[in-house]
Amino acid sequence: MKEDQILALLNQSSKNTLMETLHIEYTAVGTDFLQARMPVNTKVLQPDGVLHGGATAALAESVGSAAVFVLNKDPNVQVRGIEITANHLKSVSSGFVLATARPMHQGKTIQLWEIRVEDDEANLISLCKLTTYSRRKD
Repeated sequence: MKEDQILALLNQSSKNTLMETLHIEYTAVGTDFLQARMPVNTKVLQPDGVLHGGATAALAESVGSAAVFVLNKDPNVQVRGIEITANHLKSVSSGFVLATARPMHQGKTIQLWEIRVEDDEANLISLCKLTTYSRRKD
């Protein structure tokens, strides 16, 4: 499947989900990464006007979990995030954040992902680590 087809499929699968609510859009895919972006607007801000860490974690888990399907190329896998950590290093209050997921370990059932979340100027906003569990669909 070509890059534009993969991105279209991922974005279509986001309909009526948290990803649609947060306006997360998958934007790029390669042999060892998947990227998605999210607008930083009033829907994802803390009361003091900066990006909420929970919204950042939702973006990171979304792109990391989707990367399991894309990089393993197996549509018959069920994926669950089982642990996520996020180190929030810088605040942002407008524009977009871009999350890039890259595999650190790709086992048959357990995968470990590093997700870098950056602002429009490529400043590191958060560094996340996601552990996913995958198994064949019944």
